[in-house]
Amino acid sequence: MISSLAKRVSILAPPAVLLVAAYLGMTRIAAVPPPWREILPSLPYAAIAVGMFLSLHFHRSRVFFVLLILAVFSWSSSAYLLAGSTDFPGRMISQALFLLVPLNITLFCFMRERGIFTVGGRLRLGFLAVQAGLVGWFVRYNYTGVEELLTRKLLATPFLDALPVSQSAFFVFCAGFLLMTVRIITRQSHIDSGLLGAMAAVALVSARQADPDAALAFVTAAALTLVLSILRDTYNMAFRDDLTGLPSRRSLNEQLAGLGRRYVVAMVDVDHFKRFNDTYGHDVGDQVLKMVATKIQGVRGGGKAFRYGGEEFTIIFPRKGGAETLPHLEELRKTIAGYKLWLRSPERPKKAKDAEKLRGDKGGEVAMSVTVSIGVAESEDGSTPAEVIKNADKALYRAKHKGRNQVCR
Repeated sequence: MISSLAKRVSILAPPAVLLVAAYLGMTRIAAVPPPWREILPSLPYAAIAVGMFLSLHFHRSRVFFVLLILAVFSWSSSAYLLAGSTDFPGRMISQALFLLVPLNITLFCFMRERGIFTVGGRLRLGFLAVQAGLVGWFVRYNYTGVEELLTRKLLATPFLDALPVSQSAFFVFCAGFLLMTVRIITRQSHIDSGLLGAMAAVALVSARQADPDAALAFVTAAALTLVLSILRDTYNMAFRDDLTGLPSRRSLNEQLAGLGRRYVVAMVDVDHFKRFNDTYGHDVGDQVLKMVATKIQGVRGGGKAFRYGGEEFTIIFPRKGGAETLPHLEELRKTIAGYKLWLRSPERPKKAKDAEKLRGDKGGEVAMSVTVSIGVAESEDGSTPAEVIKNADKALYRAKHKGRNQVCR
C-alpha cells in the first residue's frame, strides 16, 4: 500500500527537483559575470518559447495557454513587482496577478484538450483576454473599490496578516494546489504535474516579491517543468497502453533487449474474451481488460507487466527461474478467477434511487467472473527473447487446450 502510494506521488518529483534547482540557482545569480548577467532576463522567455513550440507541435493547448500566462506574469513582475511601485496601478496589477494566475492554472488543469486554433481554443484565449482587459479597465479608471475587495481580510489571524499576498489569493492557491494534487495522484497525468509545478513557481515568486531574481529563476523553472511534462507525456503515449495504463509492446521490446541470460516470460490471455464482447459489449470488455491489467500489475516475485496486444498480456521476471515464478503466477490466476465484476442487468431500473434498492439483486446487477490462462517459459543458453516468447505462447496454447484457467510450462 505504502509503496503503491509512493509510486503515485513520484510523478510530482520532476517539478519539485526543478524548483529546488531554481532556488539554489537563484542564490548564485549575483555571482554571474556582468556580460552573462545581461542575458539572464531573456531565459524565462526563451524557455517559454520552447514550451510553446512543443505545445503547438504536440497539440497541448492547456500547456500553451499556461505558458502564455507565465509570459504575462514574468513581464508584469519585472514591470510592477520589482519596481517597488506603491501607487494604485502597481498594487492593483500585483493583486490581480497573484489571484488570477493560480486560479487560471487550476482551471486549465481540469479542462480538456480543445486545441489552440479551434473554437474552444479561441474561447479560452478570449477568456484570458477579458480578464486582462478588466484589470486594465480597473487601473485606467482607478477603481480602488476592486483593490479593497481583493485585499479584504477574511480571517483575522497573525499568520494570514503576515502573508505577502491577499488572503483571497492565498485561499485560491491552497484550494487549487489541493485539488490539483489529488487529481494528479489519481490520474497520473504528466501534463497536470507540470501545471502544478508552474503554480508552485508562481507562489514562490509571490512569497519573494522583493527579490529581483525570484521571478527570473522560478518562471524559468516553471517553463522548463512544462516542457518536461510535454516530453514525458509524449513518451508515455508512445510506450504505454492508453486503456490499461500498462507499458505497451514497444516498451516490452526495449525491455527484452536489455535482459540478461536468466529470465522468465509469462504470456497471459483472458479466457473467452470474444464471448464477453459479443454478450455484454465492448465497454464491458474494456472493463475486463482494465481489471485484469490491474491484477497483473500487482503480481509478486519481481514481475513486470506489459500489454502484448488485444486480450493478451506479458509478464517478465528478470533473473528468475521457472520454478521460482510458478507460485506467484498461480496466485495471480486465483486472484483474477476469484474477483467479481458487477454488471448492470437489462432489468435494472434507470432511476438511481430504484437501482440502489436492487444492488446485488438479480434485478439490479449481475456478477461475472473472469479467468485467464498462463503460459510460462524460461530462457536457456543461446535462446533469444523472441524464442522464449514463442515457447511461452506454446505453453499458453497447452493451457487453453487443457481447459483454460490454468498455468502451464
